[in-house]
Amino acid sequence: MKTVNSRRTIRKYSRKIVPENLLRTLLEQAERTPTMGNLQLYSVVITHDTAMKAKLAPPHFNQPMVEGAPVVLTFCADFRRTTLWAENRKAAPGYDNFLSFLNAATDALLYCQTFCNLAEEEGLGTCFLGTTLYNPRAIIEVLQLPRLVMPVATITLGWPDEHPAQPDRLPVDSLVHDETYCDYTPDRIDRFYAEKENLEANRHFVELNGKETLAQVFTDLRYTKRDNEAMSAGLLDALRQQGFL
Repeated sequence: MKTVNSRRTIRKYSRKIVPENLLRTLLEQAERTPTMGNLQLYSVVITHDTAMKAKLAPPHFNQPMVEGAPVVLTFCADFRRTTLWAENRKAAPGYDNFLSFLNAATDALLYCQTFCNLAEEEGLGTCFLGTTLYNPRAIIEVLQLPRLVMPVATITLGWPDEHPAQPDRLPVDSLVHDETYCDYTPDRIDRFYAEKENLEANRHFVELNGKETLAQVFTDLRYTKRDNEAMSAGLLDALRQQGFL
C-alpha cells in the first residue's frame, strides 16, 4: 500500500541493468493475478536490444523513454496459445471474435498492472505507454505477432533516474456510486474538478495552450475527435488482421 500511495511515473532511467533473474521472478509472481477461466490469455514480449527498441519507438511517437529504458515490455492479448492447445487436444476452439479479444485484453491488462506493482515494490520505475493501441499494426509488425495475438499495453522499465512530482487525482467520491449509478450534475462536476482545474500547473497549461478551460486542452489538442476516429479505424483494422473480428 505504501508503494502504491507513493508511486509516480518514471520516464528517465539510470544505466544500471535490470537483472534477468529479477525480471523473471517478477513475471512469475505476477502470474498470481486474476485471469478468466484460469486460461492466462496473455503473453509479454521483452525488448532489451537497442536496435529493436529503436524500431518500437516510432509507433510510440518516439517518446524518449522507449529507447532510454533498459527494458520495454509489450503485453499482448493472446488467444493463440489457448487455441492451439485446444486444436492439439481434439477440441474445437471458437475464439476468433471480439468477446474473446476483450477477455484476453482484460487478462493482459490485469497481468500488466500486477507486474508494475511488484516491480515498483522492488524499487524499479515504470511508465505506461498509452500509445500501444494508437499504432498497433506497426507494433505487430516489429514484434512479429501472429494471428490471435494483439498488443494492448506497453511499459518501460528500469531503475529511476528522477523523482518527479505525483500527478493529481480526482477525489474518490467522484468515482464511487452507491448501489446504482448517480449521474453527474453541473454542480457535482464543478465540485469534483475544482482542485484539478485550480492547480497552478494546470492553470499554466491552459494559458500556455491558449485555451479557456482545461477540458478544452484535452478535447481540442490532446485527444481530438478526428484523431480518436482515425486511430479507432486503425485499431479495428488491426483486430481484423489478427483474427478477432
